[in-house]
Amino acid sequence: MLIKFEASNYRSIAEGVELSMVAVDRDREAARDAPHLGESLLTRAAIYGPNASGKSNVVGALAWLRDAVENSLRLWEDEIPLEPFAFGSGPTGSSEFVIETTVGGVRFEYVVELDARHIMYEGLFHYPERKQRRIFEREGSELKLQRGLGALSGTRELLTDRTLALSAARRFDEPLVTNFAREILRIQVLGQLPRPRRAAAFFQRLRRYSDTPDTARWFDGPDNDQPLLVPFVSEGEVAPGDEGKDWSTLSSRQQALALLRLADLGIEDVVVDMQEVVSAGGGMMTQRRLRLLHRSGNDSAPLDFAAESEGTRTWFGLIGPVLTTLQAGSIVIFDELDASLHPTLSAELLRVFQSPVTNPHGAQLIFTSHDTSLLNHLNRDEVWLTEKQADGSTRLGALAEFAGERVRKSQNLESAYLHGRFGALPQVDQTEFLRALGLIG
Repeated sequence: MLIKFEASNYRSIAEGVELSMVAVDRDREAARDAPHLGESLLTRAAIYGPNASGKSNVVGALAWLRDAVENSLRLWEDEIPLEPFAFGSGPTGSSEFVIETTVGGVRFEYVVELDARHIMYEGLFHYPERKQRRIFEREGSELKLQRGLGALSGTRELLTDRTLALSAARRFDEPLVTNFAREILRIQVLGQLPRPRRAAAFFQRLRRYSDTPDTARWFDGPDNDQPLLVPFVSEGEVAPGDEGKDWSTLSSRQQALALLRLADLGIEDVVVDMQEVVSAGGGMMTQRRLRLLHRSGNDSAPLDFAAESEGTRTWFGLIGPVLTTLQAGSIVIFDELDASLHPTLSAELLRVFQSPVTNPHGAQLIFTSHDTSLLNHLNRDEVWLTEKQADGSTRLGALAEFAGERVRKSQNLESAYLHGRFGALPQVDQTEFLRALGLIG
Protein backbone atom coordinates (compact mmCIF):
# COMPACT_ATOMS: atom_id res chain seq x y z
CA MET A 1 0.00 0.00 0.00
CA LEU A 2 1.10 3.54 -0.69
CA ILE A 3 2.26 5.35 2.44
CA LYS A 4 3.14 8.70 0.86
CA PHE A 5 4.32 10.32 -2.34
CA GLU A 6 6.33 13.51 -2.78
CA ALA A 7 7.24 15.49 -5.89
CA SER A 8 9.03 18.76 -6.57
CA ASN A 9 9.79 20.81 -9.70
CA TYR A 10 7.28 19.01 -11.91
CA ARG A 11 4.89 21.05 -14.08
CA SER A 12 3.06 23.42 -11.67
CA ILE A 13 4.67 21.79 -8.63
CA ALA A 14 7.61 23.95 -7.55
CA GLU A 15 8.95 23.59 -4.00
CA GLY A 16 7.28 20.25 -3.44
CA VAL A 17 4.03 18.58 -2.43
CA GLU A 18 3.33 15.54 -0.28
CA LEU A 19 0.32 13.23 -0.52
CA SER A 20 0.04 11.02 2.56
CA MET A 21 -2.17 7.94 2.90
CA VAL A 22 -1.61 7.69 6.66
CA ALA A 23 -4.95 7.79 8.46
CA VAL A 24 -5.74 10.44 11.04
CA ASP A 25 -8.94 8.69 12.15
CA ARG A 26 -8.14 4.99 12.42
CA ASP A 27 -11.40 3.49 13.68
CA ARG A 28 -13.19 2.87 10.38
CA GLU A 29 -13.35 0.56 7.35
CA ALA A 30 -11.27 2.63 4.95
CA ALA A 31 -8.31 2.72 7.37
CA ARG A 32 -6.30 -0.51 7.22
CA ASP A 33 -3.84 -1.44 9.95
CA ALA A 34 -0.16 -1.53 8.98
CA PRO A 35 1.43 -3.18 12.05
CA HIS A 36 5.02 -2.69 10.90
CA LEU A 37 4.39 1.05 10.66
CA GLY A 38 2.34 1.47 13.81
CA GLU A 39 -0.16 3.33 11.64
CA SER A 40 -3.25 2.74 9.51
CA LEU A 41 -3.27 3.43 5.78
CA LEU A 42 -6.16 4.79 3.75
CA THR A 43 -7.73 3.09 0.75
CA ARG A 44 -9.01 6.36 -0.76
CA ALA A 45 -7.71 9.88 -1.38
CA ALA A 46 -9.50 12.70 -3.18
CA ILE A 47 -7.93 15.90 -4.49
CA TYR A 48 -10.14 18.99 -4.92
CA GLY A 49 -9.38 22.49 -6.10
CA PRO A 50 -10.12 25.12 -8.76
CA ASN A 51 -9.27 24.66 -12.41
CA ALA A 52 -5.56 25.22 -13.16
CA SER A 53 -4.63 24.75 -9.49
CA GLY A 54 -2.59 21.61 -10.22
CA LYS A 55 -4.84 18.70 -9.19
CA SER A 56 -3.97 16.68 -12.27
CA ASN A 57 -0.28 17.49 -11.90
CA VAL A 58 -0.19 15.92 -8.44
CA VAL A 59 -1.54 12.56 -9.64
CA GLY A 60 0.30 13.06 -12.93
CA ALA A 61 3.61 13.14 -11.08
CA LEU A 62 2.88 9.71 -9.60
CA ALA A 63 1.88 8.42 -13.04
CA TRP A 64 5.10 9.88 -14.49
CA LEU A 65 7.21 8.01 -11.95
CA ARG A 66 5.40 4.76 -12.75
CA ASP A 67 6.11 5.16 -16.47
CA ALA A 68 9.71 6.19 -15.76
CA VAL A 69 10.38 2.92 -13.93
CA GLU A 70 8.88 0.96 -16.81
CA ASN A 71 10.51 2.78 -19.70
CA SER A 72 13.77 4.54 -18.81
CA LEU A 73 15.96 1.58 -19.78
CA ARG A 74 14.33 1.24 -23.21
CA LEU A 75 13.34 4.75 -24.16
CA TRP A 76 15.38 7.38 -22.34
CA GLU A 77 18.13 7.57 -24.94
CA ASP A 78 18.65 11.25 -25.74
CA GLU A 79 16.58 13.08 -23.14
CA ILE A 80 14.62 12.46 -19.96
CA PRO A 81 11.00 13.46 -20.72
CA LEU A 82 10.67 15.76 -17.74
CA GLU A 83 8.80 19.06 -17.60
CA PRO A 84 10.03 21.21 -14.70
CA PHE A 85 8.29 24.21 -13.18
CA ALA A 86 8.40 26.95 -15.81
CA PHE A 87 9.30 29.91 -13.58
CA GLY A 88 12.13 30.91 -11.26
CA SER A 89 14.87 28.32 -10.95
CA GLY A 90 12.62 25.52 -12.17
CA PRO A 91 13.97 25.18 -15.73
CA THR A 92 17.58 24.95 -14.55
CA GLY A 93 16.96 22.96 -11.37
CA SER A 94 16.48 19.27 -10.74
CA SER A 95 13.24 17.45 -9.98
CA GLU A 96 12.76 15.00 -7.14
CA PHE A 97 10.29 12.18 -6.55
CA VAL A 98 9.90 10.14 -3.37
CA ILE A 99 7.55 7.22 -2.89
CA GLU A 100 7.02 5.08 0.21
CA THR A 101 5.00 1.89 0.06
CA THR A 102 4.54 -1.34 1.95
CA VAL A 103 5.49 -4.59 0.23
CA GLY A 104 4.67 -7.72 2.17
CA GLY A 105 4.03 -5.54 5.20
CA VAL A 106 7.53 -3.98 5.05
CA ARG A 107 8.10 -0.30 4.36
CA PHE A 108 10.06 0.58 1.21
CA GLU A 109 11.32 4.03 0.20
CA TYR A 110 12.46 5.07 -3.27
CA VAL A 111 14.05 8.44 -4.03
CA VAL A 112 15.18 9.86 -7.36
CA GLU A 113 16.59 13.29 -8.28
CA LEU A 114 17.09 14.13 -11.97
CA ASP A 115 16.87 16.70 -14.72
CA ALA A 116 16.40 16.41 -18.48
CA ARG A 117 19.98 15.20 -19.04
CA HIS A 118 21.13 13.35 -15.92
CA ILE A 119 20.04 11.25 -12.98
CA MET A 120 21.90 12.81 -10.06
CA TYR A 121 20.76 10.57 -7.23
CA GLU A 122 18.69 7.44 -6.77
CA GLY A 123 18.15 5.23 -3.77
CA LEU A 124 15.99 2.27 -2.77
CA PHE A 125 15.70 1.42 0.93
CA HIS A 126 13.62 -0.93 3.04
CA TYR A 127 12.88 -1.03 6.75
CA PRO A 128 12.84 -4.57 8.12
CA GLU A 129 12.22 -4.33 11.85
CA ARG A 130 11.71 -0.58 11.28
CA LYS A 131 15.42 0.02 10.66
CA GLN A 132 16.56 1.49 7.36
CA ARG A 133 18.64 -0.77 5.15
CA ARG A 134 19.98 0.19 1.75
CA ILE A 135 19.11 -2.01 -1.22
CA PHE A 136 20.95 0.21 -3.66
CA GLU A 137 22.12 3.82 -3.79
CA ARG A 138 23.39 5.63 -6.83
CA GLU A 139 25.14 8.99 -7.19
CA GLY A 140 25.81 9.80 -10.80
CA SER A 141 27.30 6.66 -12.34
CA GLU A 142 28.45 5.15 -9.03
CA LEU A 143 26.16 2.40 -7.75
CA LYS A 144 26.37 0.89 -4.27
CA LEU A 145 24.55 -2.35 -3.46
CA GLN A 146 23.51 -3.92 -0.19
CA ARG A 147 25.89 -6.68 0.82
CA GLY A 148 24.63 -10.06 -0.34
CA LEU A 149 22.81 -8.75 -3.42
CA GLY A 150 25.30 -10.02 -5.94
CA ALA A 151 22.48 -10.85 -8.34
CA LEU A 152 22.19 -7.13 -9.02
CA SER A 153 25.83 -6.65 -10.04
CA GLY A 154 24.87 -6.68 -13.73
CA THR A 155 22.89 -3.49 -13.14
CA ARG A 156 26.06 -1.43 -13.47
CA GLU A 157 26.55 -2.55 -17.07
CA LEU A 158 23.08 -1.25 -18.00
CA LEU A 159 23.38 2.16 -16.35
CA THR A 160 23.66 5.35 -18.36
CA ASP A 161 23.24 8.97 -17.31
CA ARG A 162 19.57 8.64 -18.28
CA THR A 163 18.73 5.13 -17.07
CA LEU A 164 17.10 4.56 -13.71
CA ALA A 165 18.93 1.98 -11.64
CA LEU A 166 15.54 0.60 -10.62
CA SER A 167 14.60 0.04 -14.27
CA ALA A 168 17.85 -1.83 -14.84
CA ALA A 169 17.89 -3.75 -11.54
CA ARG A 170 14.37 -5.09 -11.96
CA ARG A 171 15.68 -7.15 -14.91
CA PHE A 172 17.60 -9.35 -12.48
CA ASP A 173 16.21 -11.99 -10.18
CA GLU A 174 16.36 -10.20 -6.85
CA PRO A 175 13.03 -10.30 -4.95
CA LEU A 176 13.70 -7.14 -2.92
CA VAL A 177 13.90 -5.13 -6.14
CA THR A 178 11.47 -6.99 -8.38
CA ASN A 179 8.73 -7.07 -5.76
CA PHE A 180 9.03 -3.35 -5.13
CA ALA A 181 9.18 -2.52 -8.85
CA ARG A 182 6.11 -4.67 -9.41
CA GLU A 183 4.19 -2.56 -6.89
CA ILE A 184 5.08 0.58 -8.83
CA LEU A 185 4.27 -0.94 -12.22
CA ARG A 186 0.88 -2.15 -10.99
CA ILE A 187 -0.28 1.45 -10.65
CA GLN A 188 -3.05 2.01 -13.17
CA VAL A 189 -4.10 5.37 -14.57
CA LEU A 190 -7.57 6.29 -15.81
CA GLY A 191 -8.57 9.60 -17.36
CA GLN A 192 -6.66 11.99 -19.60
CA LEU A 193 -3.72 13.31 -17.63
CA PRO A 194 -1.67 16.16 -19.16
CA ARG A 195 1.47 15.13 -20.98
CA PRO A 196 4.76 17.01 -20.92
CA ARG A 197 5.30 19.34 -23.86
CA ARG A 198 8.93 18.26 -24.04
CA ALA A 199 10.04 15.01 -25.65
CA ALA A 200 6.80 14.60 -27.62
CA ALA A 201 8.28 11.81 -29.72
CA PHE A 202 9.03 9.84 -26.58
CA PHE A 203 5.47 10.04 -25.38
CA GLN A 204 4.15 8.96 -28.76
CA ARG A 205 5.91 5.67 -28.14
CA LEU A 206 4.45 5.26 -24.68
CA ARG A 207 1.09 3.73 -23.97
CA ARG A 208 -1.70 6.25 -23.64
CA TYR A 209 -2.39 7.21 -20.06
CA SER A 210 -5.96 6.03 -20.53
CA ASP A 211 -4.94 2.56 -21.72
CA THR A 212 -5.99 -0.09 -19.21
CA PRO A 213 -6.52 -3.84 -19.16
CA ASP A 214 -9.44 -4.69 -21.43
CA THR A 215 -12.64 -5.09 -19.44
CA ALA A 216 -14.10 -7.28 -22.20
CA ARG A 217 -11.71 -10.11 -21.33
CA TRP A 218 -13.47 -10.54 -18.00
CA PHE A 219 -16.64 -11.43 -19.88
CA ASP A 220 -15.09 -13.54 -22.64
CA GLY A 221 -16.72 -16.92 -22.04
CA PRO A 222 -18.66 -18.38 -19.11
CA ASP A 223 -15.46 -19.09 -17.17
CA ASN A 224 -12.15 -17.44 -17.88
CA ASP A 225 -8.77 -17.74 -16.25
CA GLN A 226 -8.85 -14.48 -14.29
CA PRO A 227 -8.21 -15.07 -10.59
CA LEU A 228 -11.14 -14.69 -8.24
CA LEU A 229 -11.61 -11.84 -5.82
CA VAL A 230 -14.66 -11.72 -3.53
CA PRO A 231 -18.39 -11.25 -4.04
CA PHE A 232 -19.52 -7.73 -4.87
CA VAL A 233 -22.91 -8.15 -3.21
CA SER A 234 -23.73 -9.35 0.26
CA GLU A 235 -26.24 -11.98 1.31
CA GLY A 236 -29.75 -10.92 0.42
CA GLU A 237 -28.54 -8.57 -2.33
CA VAL A 238 -27.59 -11.02 -5.07
CA ALA A 239 -28.30 -10.16 -8.66
CA PRO A 240 -31.31 -11.69 -10.44
CA GLY A 241 -30.53 -15.24 -11.52
CA ASP A 242 -27.80 -15.70 -8.95
CA GLU A 243 -30.01 -16.35 -5.92
CA GLY A 244 -28.79 -19.15 -3.70
CA LYS A 245 -25.27 -19.24 -5.16
CA ASP A 246 -22.16 -19.35 -3.04
CA TRP A 247 -20.39 -16.16 -4.12
CA SER A 248 -17.01 -17.55 -3.10
CA THR A 249 -17.34 -20.10 -5.92
CA LEU A 250 -18.43 -17.66 -8.64
CA SER A 251 -16.21 -17.16 -11.65
CA SER A 252 -14.46 -13.88 -12.26
CA ARG A 253 -16.92 -13.30 -15.12
CA GLN A 254 -19.78 -13.42 -12.67
CA GLN A 255 -17.98 -11.09 -10.30
CA ALA A 256 -17.33 -8.60 -13.11
CA LEU A 257 -21.01 -8.81 -14.04
CA ALA A 258 -21.94 -8.16 -10.41
CA LEU A 259 -19.86 -4.98 -10.46
CA LEU A 260 -21.50 -3.94 -13.73
CA ARG A 261 -24.96 -4.54 -12.26
CA LEU A 262 -23.98 -2.58 -9.19
CA ALA A 263 -24.50 0.57 -11.24
CA ASP A 264 -28.15 -0.38 -11.88
CA LEU A 265 -27.88 0.39 -15.59
CA GLY A 266 -30.56 -2.10 -16.60
CA ILE A 267 -27.91 -4.43 -18.03
CA GLU A 268 -28.57 -8.14 -17.71
CA ASP A 269 -25.46 -9.60 -19.31
CA VAL A 270 -22.49 -8.99 -21.61
CA VAL A 271 -22.12 -10.71 -24.97
CA VAL A 272 -18.69 -11.08 -26.57
CA ASP A 273 -18.83 -12.86 -29.93
CA MET A 274 -17.44 -12.72 -33.45
CA GLN A 275 -18.88 -10.98 -36.50
CA GLU A 276 -17.96 -10.75 -40.15
CA VAL A 277 -17.05 -7.32 -41.49
CA VAL A 278 -15.67 -5.96 -44.74
CA SER A 279 -11.91 -5.39 -44.56
CA ALA A 280 -10.06 -2.41 -46.02
CA GLY A 281 -9.18 -4.55 -49.04
CA GLY A 282 -12.82 -5.35 -49.76
CA GLY A 283 -12.74 -8.93 -48.47
CA MET A 284 -14.48 -10.38 -45.45
CA MET A 285 -12.86 -10.74 -42.05
CA THR A 286 -14.01 -11.65 -38.57
CA GLN A 287 -13.57 -9.45 -35.52
CA ARG A 288 -14.70 -9.49 -31.93
CA ARG A 289 -17.93 -7.73 -31.06
CA LEU A 290 -19.02 -6.45 -27.67
CA ARG A 291 -22.68 -5.94 -26.81
CA LEU A 292 -24.53 -5.26 -23.55
CA LEU A 293 -27.74 -7.21 -22.99
CA HIS A 294 -30.57 -4.97 -21.74
CA ARG A 295 -33.86 -6.16 -20.28
CA SER A 296 -37.15 -4.34 -20.83
CA GLY A 297 -40.11 -5.99 -19.18
CA ASN A 298 -40.09 -9.63 -20.26
CA ASP A 299 -37.86 -8.98 -23.25
CA SER A 300 -34.12 -8.55 -23.57
CA ALA A 301 -31.96 -7.39 -26.44
CA PRO A 302 -28.23 -6.85 -26.98
CA LEU A 303 -27.12 -3.34 -27.92
CA ASP A 304 -23.81 -2.47 -29.57
CA PHE A 305 -21.35 -1.05 -27.10
CA ALA A 306 -20.88 2.06 -29.25
CA ALA A 307 -24.59 2.86 -28.80
CA GLU A 308 -24.30 3.00 -25.02
CA SER A 309 -24.16 6.31 -23.15
CA GLU A 310 -20.81 7.79 -22.23
CA GLY A 311 -21.50 7.11 -18.56
CA THR A 312 -22.24 3.43 -19.22
CA ARG A 313 -19.13 3.04 -21.38
CA THR A 314 -17.00 4.75 -18.75
CA TRP A 315 -18.34 2.51 -15.97
CA PHE A 316 -17.84 -0.59 -18.11
CA GLY A 317 -14.32 0.51 -19.02
CA LEU A 318 -13.19 0.89 -15.42
CA ILE A 319 -14.42 -2.57 -14.35
CA GLY A 320 -11.30 -4.32 -15.66
CA PRO A 321 -8.80 -1.91 -14.07
CA VAL A 322 -10.77 -1.81 -10.80
CA LEU A 323 -10.99 -5.60 -10.53
CA THR A 324 -7.30 -5.93 -11.37
CA THR A 325 -6.45 -3.33 -8.72
CA LEU A 326 -8.65 -4.97 -6.09
CA GLN A 327 -7.08 -8.35 -6.74
CA ALA A 328 -3.51 -7.06 -6.54
CA GLY A 329 -4.07 -4.67 -3.64
CA SER A 330 -2.49 -2.00 -5.83
CA ILE A 331 -3.23 1.63 -6.78
CA VAL A 332 -5.54 3.09 -9.39
CA ILE A 333 -5.40 6.79 -10.27
CA PHE A 334 -8.51 8.40 -11.73
CA ASP A 335 -8.15 11.94 -13.02
CA GLU A 336 -11.47 13.84 -13.02
CA LEU A 337 -13.58 11.02 -11.64
CA ASP A 338 -16.72 13.08 -12.16
CA ALA A 339 -16.07 13.85 -15.84
CA SER A 340 -18.21 11.02 -17.23
CA LEU A 341 -19.66 9.27 -14.18
CA HIS A 342 -22.90 10.20 -12.46
CA PRO A 343 -22.30 11.08 -8.78
CA THR A 344 -24.19 7.93 -7.78
CA LEU A 345 -21.73 5.75 -9.68
CA SER A 346 -18.76 7.65 -8.28
CA ALA A 347 -20.13 7.10 -4.78
CA GLU A 348 -20.54 3.37 -5.48
CA LEU A 349 -16.90 3.20 -6.55
CA LEU A 350 -15.85 4.87 -3.29
CA ARG A 351 -17.84 2.30 -1.34
CA VAL A 352 -16.19 -0.57 -3.21
CA PHE A 353 -12.74 0.66 -2.13
CA GLN A 354 -13.89 1.42 1.40
CA SER A 355 -15.30 -1.97 2.35
CA PRO A 356 -12.99 -4.81 3.45
CA VAL A 357 -15.49 -7.19 1.83
CA THR A 358 -15.01 -5.82 -1.68
CA ASN A 359 -11.47 -4.56 -1.05
CA PRO A 360 -9.83 -7.26 1.08
CA HIS A 361 -6.25 -6.59 -0.04
CA GLY A 362 -6.06 -2.85 0.66
CA ALA A 363 -6.24 -1.53 -2.90
CA GLN A 364 -6.13 2.27 -3.08
CA LEU A 365 -8.10 4.75 -5.20
CA ILE A 366 -6.56 8.20 -5.71
CA PHE A 367 -8.65 10.63 -7.73
CA THR A 368 -9.25 14.25 -8.61
CA SER A 369 -12.74 15.71 -8.79
CA HIS A 370 -14.92 18.81 -8.79
CA ASP A 371 -17.95 16.88 -7.51
CA THR A 372 -18.50 18.23 -4.01
CA SER A 373 -21.28 15.71 -3.33
CA LEU A 374 -18.61 13.02 -2.98
CA LEU A 375 -17.29 14.85 0.08
CA ASN A 376 -20.31 13.40 1.89
CA HIS A 377 -18.81 9.93 1.36
CA LEU A 378 -15.27 10.80 2.45
CA ASN A 379 -13.58 11.31 5.78
CA ARG A 380 -11.59 14.45 6.56
CA ASP A 381 -8.23 12.65 6.19
CA GLU A 382 -9.17 11.38 2.70
CA VAL A 383 -9.48 14.87 1.20
CA TRP A 384 -6.68 17.04 -0.17
CA LEU A 385 -6.97 20.55 -1.56
CA THR A 386 -4.92 22.37 -4.19
CA GLU A 387 -4.48 26.11 -4.59
CA LYS A 388 -2.61 28.14 -7.17
CA GLN A 389 -0.15 30.42 -5.40
CA ALA A 390 0.98 33.90 -6.46
CA ASP A 391 4.00 32.53 -8.34
CA GLY A 392 1.81 30.08 -10.28
CA SER A 393 2.89 27.04 -8.30
CA THR A 394 0.64 24.43 -6.74
CA ARG A 395 0.06 24.17 -3.02
CA LEU A 396 -1.33 20.84 -1.76
CA GLY A 397 -2.83 20.75 1.71
CA ALA A 398 -4.50 18.07 3.81
CA LEU A 399 -8.07 18.92 4.71
CA ALA A 400 -7.62 17.24 8.10
CA GLU A 401 -5.38 20.13 9.14
CA PHE A 402 -5.94 22.70 6.40
CA ALA A 403 -4.78 26.26 7.08
CA GLY A 404 -3.36 25.19 10.42
CA GLU A 405 -6.70 24.38 12.04
CA ARG A 406 -8.09 20.93 12.64
CA VAL A 407 -11.32 20.05 10.91
CA ARG A 408 -13.86 18.40 13.16
CA LYS A 409 -14.42 14.73 12.37
CA SER A 410 -18.18 15.27 12.32
CA GLN A 411 -18.12 18.35 10.09
CA ASN A 412 -20.22 18.53 6.93
CA LEU A 413 -17.33 18.68 4.49
CA GLU A 414 -19.34 19.60 1.39
CA SER A 415 -21.07 22.54 3.07
CA ALA A 416 -17.84 23.82 4.63
CA TYR A 417 -15.95 23.52 1.33
CA LEU A 418 -18.62 25.35 -0.68
CA HIS A 419 -18.71 28.13 1.91
CA GLY A 420 -14.98 28.68 1.44
CA ARG A 421 -14.02 27.41 4.89
CA PHE A 422 -10.96 25.63 3.47
CA GLY A 423 -10.13 27.94 0.56
CA ALA A 424 -9.32 26.03 -2.66
CA LEU A 425 -12.30 27.63 -4.46
CA PRO A 426 -12.22 29.56 -7.74
CA GLN A 427 -11.93 33.33 -7.27
CA VAL A 428 -14.57 34.68 -9.63
CA ASP A 429 -14.31 38.36 -10.60
CA GLN A 430 -16.43 39.55 -13.55
CA THR A 431 -15.13 43.14 -13.55
CA GLU A 432 -12.76 42.76 -16.51
CA PHE A 433 -15.33 40.81 -18.54
CA LEU A 434 -18.06 43.38 -17.91
CA ARG A 435 -15.68 46.20 -18.83
CA ALA A 436 -14.79 44.44 -22.11
CA LEU A 437 -18.49 44.25 -22.94
CA GLY A 438 -18.83 47.95 -22.30
CA LEU A 439 -21.27 47.38 -19.46
CA ILE A 440 -19.16 49.24 -16.93
CA GLY A 441 -16.62 52.06 -17.20
